[in-house]
Amino acid sequence: MTTSTAHYTGEERSKRIFAIVGASSGNLVEWFDFYVYAFSAIYFAPAFFPSDNPTVQLVNTAGVFAAGFLMRPIGGWIFGRVADKHGRKNSMMISVLMMCFGSLLIACLPTYNSIGVWAPIMLLFARLLQGLSVGGEYGTTATYMSEIALKGQRGFFASFQYVTLIGGQLLAVLLVVILQQFLNEDELRAYGWRIPFVVGAAAAVISLFLRRSLKETTSKEMRENKDAGSIRALFRDHKAAFITVLGYTAGGSLIFYTFTTYMQKYLVNTAGMHAKTASYIMTGALFLYMCMQPLFGMLADKIGRRNSMLWFGALGTLCTVPILLSLKSVSSPFLAFVLITVALAIVSFYTSISGLVKAEMFPPEVRALGVGLAYAVANAIFGGSAEYVALSLKAVGMENSFYWYVTVMMAVAFLFSLRLPKQAKYLHHDL
Repeated sequence: MTTSTAHYTGEERSKRIFAIVGASSGNLVEWFDFYVYAFSAIYFAPAFFPSDNPTVQLVNTAGVFAAGFLMRPIGGWIFGRVADKHGRKNSMMISVLMMCFGSLLIACLPTYNSIGVWAPIMLLFARLLQGLSVGGEYGTTATYMSEIALKGQRGFFASFQYVTLIGGQLLAVLLVVILQQFLNEDELRAYGWRIPFVVGAAAAVISLFLRRSLKETTSKEMRENKDAGSIRALFRDHKAAFITVLGYTAGGSLIFYTFTTYMQKYLVNTAGMHAKTASYIMTGALFLYMCMQPLFGMLADKIGRRNSMLWFGALGTLCTVPILLSLKSVSSPFLAFVLITVALAIVSFYTSISGLVKAEMFPPEVRALGVGLAYAVANAIFGGSAEYVALSLKAVGMENSFYWYVTVMMAVAFLFSLRLPKQAKYLHHDL
């Protein structure tokens, strides 16, 4: 149910909106740095994984992409504990600084021809650092934005986490598109792929200064609570909430990465489209997807977070296979764009309120830890492996099996969404 926001003064509303913008800006930079790897992989894969088979190269780069996700649970635990014990602001500043270092390292890496096997090893190390950073970023930012958002409009304001998350993806693919206009294929493979990582590292420095001005949402009393940031307290008192969040995040992460980062490769490697055409399609689709988030957040404020999650699970279960099968044989770029946009509209029921619906499941002393760890574990297992599983099944002639795998996980998300309370237990009276 929507509650009144009339008790906020104009100054208080302005401060909270500025805080949302501040947190979001850092979130955008973090995800730009993380996703630019996926969109540049087509060009730098041969530099680190020499092979005559482009699918094998993409499998290897997807494996490194997935490895970055394996660090997310550790990042979710470390940064969640920091956020609950030392403040959300401190946690967000450390995470963006770590992302900056990871991006700068990738930008400067020598190739396989220069240093041999050390090249992919160092690439893996840089991705592990970025995975650690993003693992902490999601939970802390989701928690912060949920706590600072205006009551009665939390769905709308919290949706800006994914506006900037998708915005990071969009800027990553947009930068690749721009580079494609000015550099030819050989130049992109030789050095052009490094440019987005340099841009990402520079943007992270700017974000660090922006986050210094954020208002802290935790009190000293809360941070000194004996259960603050305690993983033991999380599993002792909130195990059911953790499992519920884990359950619907698994399907949400898998379908999100299927129709965002993997989709560019799917259009090239399966539908047979040119890389530039695929980039154009994904740029347009991601832009519309980004714009959808506040609208679906407002819808959730009206119909309730639980109902939005149920629609997400049901539509995802029914529509995933038909959409992916249609995209497999599509020849029209416009039709591909429409199909992907429809899929992303379904995903928007989840992503627009993703952070908020998780934050409402935990009390403030373990909120960042609960949100971050549950998200990171599900993401590491199901989201980060999406490309790797899809490409591996394609390599052995079983690509259609991936479509059914996503469908089954969407059915699981629907079942876990049934466990959501009709009225949020926590966050209702915070701040």
